[in-house]
Amino acid sequence: MSMEWPVRPDWLAQTYEPALDPDLPIIDAHHHLWKLPHDTYLLADLLADMGGTPQGHRFIGTVFAECGAMYRQDGPAKFRSLGEIEFANGIGAQAASGAFGPSRICAALVGSADPMLGHALGEVLDIQMSRAPERYRGIRPIVAADPHGVLDPWPSAALGQMASAAFIEGARQLARRNLTLDLWVFHHQIPEVTALARAVPDLTIILDHIGTPLGMGHYADRGDSVRKAWQAAVTDLATCPNVVVKLGGMHMHFNGFDWHKSPLPPTSDQLVAATRSYYLTAIDLFGPDRCMFESNFPMDKRACGYTVLWNAHKKIVQDFSLADRNKLFSQTAARIYRIFGLPGHST
Repeated sequence: MSMEWPVRPDWLAQTYEPALDPDLPIIDAHHHLWKLPHDTYLLADLLADMGGTPQGHRFIGTVFAECGAMYRQDGPAKFRSLGEIEFANGIGAQAASGAFGPSRICAALVGSADPMLGHALGEVLDIQMSRAPERYRGIRPIVAADPHGVLDPWPSAALGQMASAAFIEGARQLARRNLTLDLWVFHHQIPEVTALARAVPDLTIILDHIGTPLGMGHYADRGDSVRKAWQAAVTDLATCPNVVVKLGGMHMHFNGFDWHKSPLPPTSDQLVAATRSYYLTAIDLFGPDRCMFESNFPMDKRACGYTVLWNAHKKIVQDFSLADRNKLFSQTAARIYRIFGLPGHST
């Protein structure tokens, strides 16, 4: 995974904000952990971003999302991602000990496998589940694709694969095991997610990063048309009751806000101004029962600080009822990813 813009701690430190509404329980519904040749983000790094002080946000748990890290170096290709599942499960076990604080990091984890295996995906899923039976909840395959090369030089999927008979059969293998399917797609791929959701209605599908409305490269000067296409697509997608949306991941370079080019990192008010309309549209369409906030760290850490990001999330829904805010910040994630027994939290 190429990181064109590295995390810059000194730059991020220039914008400081105390946590708003610090008693509100939060499950970060999507983050990564990795040790890659060019970047490291492990348990200690996430805990440092969380703050760990009485003035910080109250993180009660997190969901680990696959990121192509810690794969095994040998064995059949379809089983090499077991290394990542074992790694994340080990982090979850460390956090569950309480030795690293009250937050249950990696309380649930999303692994990687290829639905294009079709029926044969079942064998892979069964082995993955056996490696982390208390935390494994599903997979996130590589499906993001763009005809204009937005992903270059990152791994890109074949266009249209979600409509193939093999992929649909792979999705059915997930549904039979009560597992979830996370999908990171670009806005123009959302109709493919809708078709898949209708083809496999008993599968819970999670749309990552609110469907990533693009704002770079070919899409840099097409903000209005991108917004209209995104809104039409998510409006149709919301009619599928088996689809849930993650609110976040909007500050990668793909979205075109270019925070990393600014002299100072953005404040929460700046983040709100950039994303509020997208998030409120999604919440209006799907409802708090089918929306959950995420950080997408450390990817979004290239653009903003962790406390600042969660302040922005809270400001966007500050006028919502406490019941709805609890759903958006923890209860939806706990239900969808079957996270139970978190200290001080009723699900």
